[in-house]
Amino acid sequence: MSHEQGAASPTSSHPYDASKSTKKASVSDLDLHDVEHGTSEQAIGALPLPPVDKRRAGLHRALSARQVSMIAIAGTIGTGLFLGTGRSLAQGGPASMLICYSLVGFIVYITLLLLGEMATQYPVAGSFNAYATRFFSPSYGFALSWNYWFNDAVSVASDLTAAQLVLQYWTTWHTWVISLLFWVFLVTVNSIHVRAYGELEYWLASLKVVTVVVFIILGIAVNVGGNQAHEYIGGKNWHIPGAPFVGGFGGFARVFVTASFAYGGTESLGITAGETKNPSRNMPRVVKFVFWRILLFYILSILLMGLNVPYTYPGLSNKETTTSPFTIVFQMAGSTVAGSFMNTVILTSVLSAGNHALFAGTRVLYGLATTTPPQAPTIFARTTRSGVPLLALLATSSISILCFGSSFIGSGELWGWLQNIVGVSNQIAWLSIGLASWKFRRAWVRQGRPLSEMKFRAGWTWPWGPYFVVITVTALIIIQGWSSVISKFSAVDFVSFYIEIPVMIVMYLAWMLLRRPRPASSAPTMTPAAASEADAQRAERQSVSRRIWRVLTYHDNVDVRTVDLRRDEHEEEEEDRADDERREAKMKSRWGWLWKVYYAVV
Repeated sequence: MSHEQGAASPTSSHPYDASKSTKKASVSDLDLHDVEHGTSEQAIGALPLPPVDKRRAGLHRALSARQVSMIAIAGTIGTGLFLGTGRSLAQGGPASMLICYSLVGFIVYITLLLLGEMATQYPVAGSFNAYATRFFSPSYGFALSWNYWFNDAVSVASDLTAAQLVLQYWTTWHTWVISLLFWVFLVTVNSIHVRAYGELEYWLASLKVVTVVVFIILGIAVNVGGNQAHEYIGGKNWHIPGAPFVGGFGGFARVFVTASFAYGGTESLGITAGETKNPSRNMPRVVKFVFWRILLFYILSILLMGLNVPYTYPGLSNKETTTSPFTIVFQMAGSTVAGSFMNTVILTSVLSAGNHALFAGTRVLYGLATTTPPQAPTIFARTTRSGVPLLALLATSSISILCFGSSFIGSGELWGWLQNIVGVSNQIAWLSIGLASWKFRRAWVRQGRPLSEMKFRAGWTWPWGPYFVVITVTALIIIQGWSSVISKFSAVDFVSFYIEIPVMIVMYLAWMLLRRPRPASSAPTMTPAAASEADAQRAERQSVSRRIWRVLTYHDNVDVRTVDLRRDEHEEEEEDRADDERREAKMKSRWGWLWKVYYAVV
C-alpha cells in the first residue's frame, strides 16, 4: 500500500515506538492501472491522492512542516480578512465584528483540535471527508465531499471576483481581465505538481503574514495620532450614531457568515495530511499553533479596524464595490502610495487564496472519482505523468465562470452572495468534523483502547469538544440568516444562506437509498456477492409491507462497536525517526534556543 493513498499499517503501542516498523511498498510497486480503477486496497473512506511513479515524479509526502504551516495560514489569511471585514464592519458595526470573529475563531480552534486527533492517527488523503465516511456515515461522507468540492470551486470564483473589487481601487475599466489572467496563472501552477503549489503558497503566505504584522503596528500608531490629521482617534468610532452595534440583532447575526467565510480553509490543513512528512510530529504542531495565529492575525486586526475605520466610511461595502479596511488605514497613515502598496498585497492574497482553493477542490474531485464505488465520473481519475489530475483541475476551475457575472449584477453584490455560500459550506465542514470526532472518540472508548495509544490528544476538550462544535455551529447556521427573513424578506439572500442545506440532505438520502452503502467494520464480513444473496433470501421471506418498512428505515450509520480503529494508523518510518533525531540535535546545539523559536513559529 503506497503512502499516496493513506497506507494501512499495524498500530504501535506508543506514538514513537520504532520496534514494530515495517517497510511499506513504494508507489512504483503498484500497477498504475489498478490504482486508477480502484482495484488496490484503499484507506477506509479516504480520497486517494494522484498515483505517481517515484522514478518520474515526487508526490510522496512532499510537503514539509514549513509548507504545511504556511498552507494553514494561507487558508486563513485571505480575502475574508482583507476584504470581508469591510462588509462585516458596514453591516454589523465594530462591536458585532469583534464579538463574532472572536466566537467563530474559538469554535474553529476547537474544531481543528478535534481534526488534529484524527488526522494524526490516520493521515489519509481526504481528511475530514474520509473521517465522516469512516466514523459517521458513508452516505453523509459522500454528500460532504461533494459539498466541499463545491465550496472550493465557488471559493475560486469568489477570489477572482474579489480581484475585480481590489482592482477598482485604481480603475474600473474591464476589471474582468485581471480575473482571466489570474485564472490562467492558477491553472498553470496547479497543473505542475504539489511542490509548485506548496512553494508558491509558502512565499505568498509569508508576504501576508508580514503585511498583517505591519498593519497591527501601523494601526496602533494611527489610533494614537500617527495619521494625516495628527488626531488621537481612540474609541471615537465606537460612539458615532448607530455604533457599536449596527442593524440590531440582524446585523450582528449577519456577521457570523462573513466570519465563517474568513476562517474557511483552516480545516483543509487536514487534506494535506496524506502528503505531510512525519505527520505524527508535524500535524499536532500545525494545529496547536493555529490558536496563536487566530489571536494575532484576526482578533488584533479586527480590533484595530473597528477603532480606526468608521462603519459609515464611503464605499466600505455596497452593491458595486467593497473597500478593504487595511487599505483605508494605510491611507490614513501616509498617502495614496501607501494605500496602493497595501492594495497590491491584497491582490497577491487573492491569488494565494484562489491557489489554495483550486488545489483542495481538485484533490477532492479526484478522490470522488477514484473511490470504490466511484462517486464521480471516472474521467476525473485520469492523471498526467506528473501525477496531476488535469481533468479534475479543469472541472474545478470551470466554476470560476461565475465571477464574470459581475458585469451584470455588480462585483460587490456578487461577491457578497458567493461569500454567503462559501461561509455556510465552511460551517457544514466544521459541523461534520464535530460529528466524526464524536463517533471516533466513542468508538475508541467503547472498544477499550487506552488513550495513551493516541498519537495526539487534546485532553482538555474531553469529553465536551465534539458536542460544543456540533451545537454552536448548528446555532450559527440557523441564526445567521435572520436579516434575510425578519423585517424584510430577501429571497436571494435567503437562498445564499440556506441553499446548501437541502442540497446536502437530498444528496445524503439519494446515495443512501440508491447505493445502500455498508459502513466499514473490523468484524468479519461476507463478500459483496454473498451479502447480496443473503439480502435476497431475507427479502423473499418478508412480507411486502415489511420490505417497504425496511427500505424506508434503512440507514448506514457507523457502529462504534465494530468500526475498524487499527487500519490506516500511521506507523513511524525510518525517515520520520531520522527527522525527529535531526530536530532534537538542532535544539540541543549551541544555537538551540534559536531553533526552538524557529520551530515555535513554523
